[in-house]
Amino acid sequence: MVLQTVLKTRKINQEEDLQIPDSIGAYGPLCVKMVGLFMTVLVGAYTIEDLWEKFGDTRLTVHEQAKHWGARVLCLIIVPILVFMASFKLHFMVLNHSGPGDTQMSSLFQANLIGNDFAQNPLNIAFGSKLTLKNMGWGGGLLHSHVQMYPVGSNQQQVMCYHYKDNNNEWTLLLPWDESSYDPNAEIWFLRHGDRVRLSHASTGRNLHSHTVLAPVSKLNWEVSGYGNETLGDVHDVWKVEVVDDINRGKLKDEERIHSLTMRLRFRHNQLGCYLRAANAILPQWGFKQVEVSCDKEDNPEDAHTYWNVESHWNDRLPAGQMKYYKSPFLHDFWHLNVAMMTSNNALIPDPDKEDILASKPLDWPFLHLGLCMCGWGNQQLKYYLIGTPVIWWGGAVSLMVAIGVWIGYMLRWQRKYQDMNEREWEHFTYVGKVAFFGWLFHFVPFLVMGRVTYIHHYLPTLYFSVLMLAHVLDHFVFSACRLSECTKMIVFGVVAFVIVLNFWWFRSVSFGIEGPVNEHWGLGWRKSWNIYEH
Repeated sequence: MVLQTVLKTRKINQEEDLQIPDSIGAYGPLCVKMVGLFMTVLVGAYTIEDLWEKFGDTRLTVHEQAKHWGARVLCLIIVPILVFMASFKLHFMVLNHSGPGDTQMSSLFQANLIGNDFAQNPLNIAFGSKLTLKNMGWGGGLLHSHVQMYPVGSNQQQVMCYHYKDNNNEWTLLLPWDESSYDPNAEIWFLRHGDRVRLSHASTGRNLHSHTVLAPVSKLNWEVSGYGNETLGDVHDVWKVEVVDDINRGKLKDEERIHSLTMRLRFRHNQLGCYLRAANAILPQWGFKQVEVSCDKEDNPEDAHTYWNVESHWNDRLPAGQMKYYKSPFLHDFWHLNVAMMTSNNALIPDPDKEDILASKPLDWPFLHLGLCMCGWGNQQLKYYLIGTPVIWWGGAVSLMVAIGVWIGYMLRWQRKYQDMNEREWEHFTYVGKVAFFGWLFHFVPFLVMGRVTYIHHYLPTLYFSVLMLAHVLDHFVFSACRLSECTKMIVFGVVAFVIVLNFWWFRSVSFGIEGPVNEHWGLGWRKSWNIYEH
């Protein structure tokens, strides 16, 4: 890889015109991994610099300037976005079956998957219906309760959000205590905006309840718990249903019946005036690391974490629904999936209660402080250890520091009126250096501020730019140096090639698999921090 980059760099240096396409394939990685966004930033920075230089070129007319801007907006923004969206459209068309990961997506999206029965939901919600409620905030789960109690606060039954289908997600919609009890044989009462309701947990019989006890994690909100039973309860079990809108039909009239799946609802506590909310605050181990549900004192109509929709809906007295009522808009699905992926990715945070021997920190990566065991480490198992080729990783890291030092030295000499290179050579040196350095910087620095757990493989996109810098430094000091003979350059090239191949061959077993007891494979622990022999 280093040698290929050296040859490509030399070819660029020998060309008469240094013209690099603006796009340089930046949007391809973004269709595969979100880390490709950093490459997009690099291309964006280069494009801005290029347009700024063209803006200062007085030979270009306003019309020509506008064409340059228009071409870049079309080719670097509009077309890539359309390609990106088209890839998700194909994704939805091909992967159209229900599976265990459905709950990360919206209820309406799930209803359109083959093997999912949400489309059979009765359309209108009525008192006496059994249902599940899904939070519509990004990464939201299903309203859930179980027999375990809060060890803090009220010590009543726990209520949280759970991301998988379970009988403990089911609730029964009942009338409030001050109204006549529900009669399954009486006229059907359909749910409408402004109705007061009581939600009874189907498995335990507890009522969804809130009171002036602080939530265990979100201390500014009130606790939500399960309290009482079918005959025991109080005014704190009553919630007022407020319709936000219908995803397919927009704003609705207050007297319209509430529908499953498509309508976004808010639940306002009848006594406290707070809103049922789940905002990805994670409960401690006693809450099984599930999402906390609380009652938010703030009335923020734009807070999607206070939005809920009826997902599953069972009522024998109502006719089954039809797919035509539950069409899911593509733009809604596209946006929801991307935000859900980012939300779930950010939720992969280190667990302070557990020691993760696989994880590493970004500062460990440039000089290969830690590797990663890919599988079991028994004597009879084939073992793989994720570690880079040391001379390439260490050479790339050192070259970044050397390049910065060399650039500073050249700038000091330039200020003192020394001329080390002609204009074309200086442009080439700074251009390749900027691409390599800022490419490395844009890909590395974000990991320093990320809260999620990180591993050594996260450095691989960044490594490309340190390798590019290593090739650039070698090219500058050796292969493009006029003071060195061609024979000397070929000798250096041969030595570099030999060291890289020899280093890979030395560590070949960690890639091809370590057979037998690992202690029989000596010479692999070049750094004491590598835990190859410690399992």
